Amino acid sequence: MALIVKKFGGSSVATPEKIFHIVDRVLKHKKKDDQIVIVVSAMGDTTDDLVALAKKVTSHPYGREMDRLLSTGEQVSIALMAMAFTEKGHPAVSMTGPQAGVESSDAFGKGRILDVKPERIFKALEEGNIVIVAGFQGITDTGDVTTLGRGGSDTTAVALAGAMKADVCEIFTDVDGVYSTDPRVTDRAQKLKEITYGEMLEMARLGAGVMQPRAVEMGSRYGVPIHVRSTFTENPGTIIREDYTMESNQHTITGVADDTNVAKVALVGVENKPGVAHTIFQALADATVDVDMIVQSIRTTDDERTDIVFTISRDDVVLAKETLDKLRQTVDMECVVINEDMAKVSIVGAGMLGQPGVAAQMFGILSEEGINLEIISTSEISISCLIAENRVKDAVKAIHDKLCLDGRN
Repeated sequence: MALIVKKFGGSSVATPEKIFHIVDRVLKHKKKDDQIVIVVSAMGDTTDDLVALAKKVTSHPYGREMDRLLSTGEQVSIALMAMAFTEKGHPAVSMTGPQAGVESSDAFGKGRILDVKPERIFKALEEGNIVIVAGFQGITDTGDVTTLGRGGSDTTAVALAGAMKADVCEIFTDVDGVYSTDPRVTDRAQKLKEITYGEMLEMARLGAGVMQPRAVEMGSRYGVPIHVRSTFTENPGTIIREDYTMESNQHTITGVADDTNVAKVALVGVENKPGVAHTIFQALADATVDVDMIVQSIRTTDDERTDIVFTISRDDVVLAKETLDKLRQTVDMECVVINEDMAKVSIVGAGMLGQPGVAAQMFGILSEEGINLEIISTSEISISCLIAENRVKDAVKAIHDKLCLDGRN
C-alpha cells in the first residue's frame, strides 16, 4: 500500500475530456490498497480570466476580495473531477484548501502555508475515497481565504505530502520533466533524470516555471521525493531529491534559467546616510514587495548622494510605485525610474563549487553576443545577470549550448 499525492496543473484539467483522461490514468495505475490524494489547479486560463474580470471593476485588483474571487477557480476543478471519478465507479470527495486543513498567512495574493492539518483527508481516505483538493489556497486564523501566489498548487501538493508522510509527490504538467533549459529556446535542451532540492530551488527561484520555489522548499524540509512528469505520456520524468543517486548525473552547470517577469527600479540621488536603505526596503517588505538583485553605487562627485538599483516582479510594480511615492515624503531622493523591459538569465549548478572561471566564461559568452549586463548577482550555486528582455532568448541559447552542454555531449 502506498500513499501518493498527485498534482495536476491548469492545462491538464482544461476540459472535461482532459479530466476524464486523468481519471482513467489514475485508476489504471492505482493498486488495490493505494490511497490517492489529488491536488488540482483551476481549469486552463480560468485564473487569468478572473484577473481580467476583476480589472474591469477595479484599478487595484488585489487584496481580500481578489483572493476570494481567484479561489473559486479551483473549486470548479475539484467538483468536476470528483464527479468524473464517481461517474467511472470510484468514490471520490472534493475539498477546498481550508477543508483540507491548509492554514496560511494573511498576505493576500502571496499567502504562505503555516500548517497543514489533514485529519479530514485521512478520514475520507479511510472511507475508500480518492480525495481531490483545491490547490493555491489556504485559510487564515481569522477565517479569510488567501491564495498562495504563482504555482501555489505545487506548494499545496508538496505540503500535503509532507504533512501526511506520503511515499511520493507526483507533479504532473504539460512537460515531461525538468530540462537543462527551456526546450522552446534551444532544441539541445536535455531532460534531467534527477536534480537536487538545492539546484531545483535555485532554478525555480530564477525563473524555471516547471516548479514553484516554495514547493521545492517544502519537499526539502519534509524529505519528500518529488517526481515531475507529463500528464500526457507514461514516460518517467525528473526526480527531485536530497542528493544524486549517481555521481555521473552531476554536472558543473545543471541548467540555465530565465525570468522575464522582472522590472528594474532605480532610486536616483538618494541621501547617503545610515538607516536610509533600511527604511526603503522595510517599507517595500511591509507592502509585500519582493526585492531581488540589489546594487548601491557610490557617486564620486557627490558623496552625500547614492543610487540604489534593485529588481522586483512586474506583478509588484503598482505596489512598489505607490510605496515609493509615499516614501519620498520622508526619504530625500531625486527621482524613481522603473524599467519593465528587463529580464534575468542565470546558470545553476552545485558543480560550480570549487570551479573557478565559470563566471568569466558566462560573461565572455554574453560579450560575444553583444549583450550588456545591467546587474550581476551570485549565490554558492548560481550566477545571475540582468539584461534587456529582447535579448534573453539569445542569451539563454548561447550560454546553454556553449557552457551548459560542455562535457555532456
